[in-house]
Amino acid sequence: MTQRLGIIIGSISSTSLNRKLAKALIRLAPEGVEITEIPIADLPFYSPDHDADYPAVARAYKDALAEVDGVIIVTPEYSRSIPGVLKNALDWAARPYGQGAFQGKPAAVIGASGGPISTAAAQQHLRAVLLHLNAVVLGQPEGYIQATPGLLSDDGEVTNESTAAFLTSYLEAFSSLVSRVQGARVAA
Repeated sequence: MTQRLGIIIGSISSTSLNRKLAKALIRLAPEGVEITEIPIADLPFYSPDHDADYPAVARAYKDALAEVDGVIIVTPEYSRSIPGVLKNALDWAARPYGQGAFQGKPAAVIGASGGPISTAAAQQHLRAVLLHLNAVVLGQPEGYIQATPGLLSDDGEVTNESTAAFLTSYLEAFSSLVSRVQGARVAA
């Protein structure tokens, strides 16, 4: 049985390092794991005014979240936190009250930047939000990728063997978490 994972890219920049990282994760997916992007760029600003009647794009987004077994969120760091577009997507996923798409959903956080601490502060904030949404968040390994020039190609090729090996082990750890959560649901 194929494990279906969604990937949310927390940047809408056309030149995003994190889009390259997401493409790398898709390329490195272990056998039996399929990863597809869940786009967030077209979501309007969230407002409780929409709770009674979600716009079609927001319904499609929540449906895409419901269809996957787990979600990887690839985030840049903006001003020591997550980008507004990503927070907006998480707000859409959380509402209406009692219908949160991350409730019990396995989630993993990873990010890339050129700096030596990568996206550590953003990832800490993102984990706090995901835990509030009652996601089952991967604790280890943590994925702080320092994107040196040429590390990630535009089509997701990883040019450093140790980075590719780390990303593969990261995906295997998340796949294992997803399997454990699925197994617990079946046992319950």
